[in-house]
Amino acid sequence: MDIEIIRTICQSFPGVTEDVKWGHDLVFSVGLKMFCVVGLDETPVSTSFKVKDEEFEEMAGRPGFKPAPYVAKYKWVLIDDITRMKRSEWELFLEQSYELVKAKLPAKIRKELENK
Repeated sequence: MDIEIIRTICQSFPGVTEDVKWGHDLVFSVGLKMFCVVGLDETPVSTSFKVKDEEFEEMAGRPGFKPAPYVAKYKWVLIDDITRMKRSEWELFLEQSYELVKAKLPAKIRKELENK
C-alpha cells in the first residue's frame, strides 16, 4: 500500500480535487470539503478519513488507529501506517468517507456531482 494507490482510489470518485494543505498534507476533497488527508512528511505514512458515527469507537480502538486530531468530533480517524490496511479496505473506507462528506454538501453541488 502506498500514497499512489490512495491517490488512484480517491481520484476515481466524481468531482474529487487534491491539493497540499498546511505545507505537508495531501488533501482529497469533494465540493471543497475534505474526505481524506495523507501526511506526506511522515514515515510511516499516516492518513485520516471520516467514518460512520456507529463505527467511530470501534475504528478508533483498532491497532494503529486513533481519533484524528482536530476532527475527531466529526468522526474522523487516523491510521498511523497506511500499510495496516489492505487495498480492499482502503477502497471501502475511502469511498465511504467520500459518500459521507458528499451527503452533507448543498443539494445543488450534489446534483452537479451526479451529472459528472
